[in-house]
Amino acid sequence: MLFPTLGFALFFLVVYLMAWALNGSNEWRKIALLLASWFFYGAWDPRFVALLFASGVGNWAIGQGIVRARSPGTAKALLAIGVVGNLGILAWFKYAGFFFEQLSGLLHSLGLERDLPLLQVILPVGVSFFTFQAISYLVDVRKGRVPAAGLLDLLLLMSFFPHLVAGPIVRASDLLPQFRRSPTLTRGAVAAALLLILWGLFKKAVIASQLAADLVDPAFFDPASRSSLDLLIGAYGYAVQIYCDFSAYSDMAIGLAALLGYRFPRNFDQPYRAASLQDFWRRWHISLSSWLRDYLYIPLGGSRRGAARTYLNLFLTMLLGGLWHGASWGFVIWGGLHGGWLAIERFWTRHRPSRWPVAPRWVGVIVTFHIVVLGWIFFRAPDIAAAFGYLGALAAGDWRNTLVTPLSLALVVGGLAIHALPVATLPGLAARVRRWPAPAVGLALGALILVVDTMRPEGVAPFIYYQF
Repeated sequence: MLFPTLGFALFFLVVYLMAWALNGSNEWRKIALLLASWFFYGAWDPRFVALLFASGVGNWAIGQGIVRARSPGTAKALLAIGVVGNLGILAWFKYAGFFFEQLSGLLHSLGLERDLPLLQVILPVGVSFFTFQAISYLVDVRKGRVPAAGLLDLLLLMSFFPHLVAGPIVRASDLLPQFRRSPTLTRGAVAAALLLILWGLFKKAVIASQLAADLVDPAFFDPASRSSLDLLIGAYGYAVQIYCDFSAYSDMAIGLAALLGYRFPRNFDQPYRAASLQDFWRRWHISLSSWLRDYLYIPLGGSRRGAARTYLNLFLTMLLGGLWHGASWGFVIWGGLHGGWLAIERFWTRHRPSRWPVAPRWVGVIVTFHIVVLGWIFFRAPDIAAAFGYLGALAAGDWRNTLVTPLSLALVVGGLAIHALPVATLPGLAARVRRWPAPAVGLALGALILVVDTMRPEGVAPFIYYQF
């Protein structure tokens, strides 16, 4: 069930009316939202609702065991069991097939032919997001940052449909306190939520989908048949596509949750305006980058154990962050590229000669953007050979135009120009819309949805991050 579809709109309308009708009883409201979330998840594959339920119950039991443990050693052991269990779910569904494929290739290269089992493991949608959310919950309970949740609250935390399949990774400390009380809804919150949903719908249905169909998919499908100009604009196009696609999901998730009375943290902050890669990761997929910082980089030692260890920790964190996206060497190279450049930035910050002038910010923005675009090529290409083939064809120096159209070029430029909009644009519009009468809001919303529907290409492609 995809957000920008009529089926989801009808589903959400029913959930919205039901949630606010039950607002007098917070427990029944949460039960209704939990059942609706399982229905939403089961629309992809009903079998995985059982996985989601079992994961929630298991993490609830371990959380309860941690707070009731009679010794720190027991609590630590329970936390280890919980973390290993969650990572085991992730490893099986995302990496088992990749592991056997690589092992088979290795044995073949050594001349040792073996009949290994052919695994075709179906990947549950959003498994990376709800397992990371569960790990952060258990760690926070162990550290005393949050109290252990009741079973209903934890099941809803892990299953809540707006963020379930592609984030943001909403932490227990953000959402559990909101579940403990009946929410309220104001005209201002409704106006802001509707504008955020509409903005996300436009970015996904018009910019991201049109770029994918007209530019990015043809460029990456057969780069050898394209000119260097096609591939250069295609790489820029993918940078815009993945930003508009993923930030659109986050915008819509935040807006949908807000209409139900819950607040999610912001997940994007104009990332292509970043003047360094460190700044980029403060702006891109903020819930993941902050998760990696708090639950991986800092536990590895962060920057507390000397310069060399800091560089290694940065590299390992991003390498594992790349692997989190999927079982592919392209993701590993993407993560390694980001980790290596972060280490170089940290080294340069510490050792830059004091007499050297500081480069203007715009230089940092241009350099950072192109490092990110280079990484996106490995992220998007179906395999390593295709990624290097893309780079080879890009470097060929053939500057004929066989693919780029005025529309696709306008979408690339427009997608980047979004980053120049003042941060207060949507809140400012929401402040005006909240004063409109309800019929005027409804008419304007309907008209804008019709405009978006007219502009979008045929069909609705899944969000890119559904695969993670």
